[in-house]
Amino acid sequence: MVDVLALVEARLRTALGEPDARAAVTFLGTDRIEVLRFTDLDTSGTAPTGVVRYATLGMSAQPMADPTAVVADPVAGPRAELVLSVRAGDADTDKVLRPLAVLAASPQVEGLVVAPGASLDVGDPLWPGAPFTSVLVAEPGGLVEDLELDAPLDPVRFLPLLPMTPNEAAWKRVHGAGALQERWLASGTDLRDPARKSVSLD
Repeated sequence: MVDVLALVEARLRTALGEPDARAAVTFLGTDRIEVLRFTDLDTSGTAPTGVVRYATLGMSAQPMADPTAVVADPVAGPRAELVLSVRAGDADTDKVLRPLAVLAASPQVEGLVVAPGASLDVGDPLWPGAPFTSVLVAEPGGLVEDLELDAPLDPVRFLPLLPMTPNEAAWKRVHGAGALQERWLASGTDLRDPARKSVSLD
């Protein structure tokens, strides 16, 4: 069997560069989930600048199973990893590592199929002082291209996560993901700002 996670890590390195930190979390009854951090550095190679990205590694080891299926298919089914991008240096965003691992483990723990348009809620701030407890799963293919695997395995999709305030999450439940993204776009919302306010939803 192909080593899916080795191929996934290679794709992340190709797209985002070398990770400068990684952490592993293991939940009871699940495979290990790692979270890799990729930080843009200034020309001296020391101070962070621009954006820091956190990517999960381990969620794609198993296909996500339809929660209504009587028996999970061990081979076929969607595979994904999660990618969060935030502006560097404005908050203690490294504390997001465990919440990200929790979200990445949710297909194994709760039988979820994580797909674009879904909301994922961790119930607590994503990092200390964060105005967000949930994220919107966005469409893949922009930052990190899908990783094609040999048949019959589905490709691995790298799903961007967009932090939502509680008001935005509640509004999205009523109006849908597309409508919320249109509000963000119309307002010029900086979705990478770790301390941003909720978009106007009037």
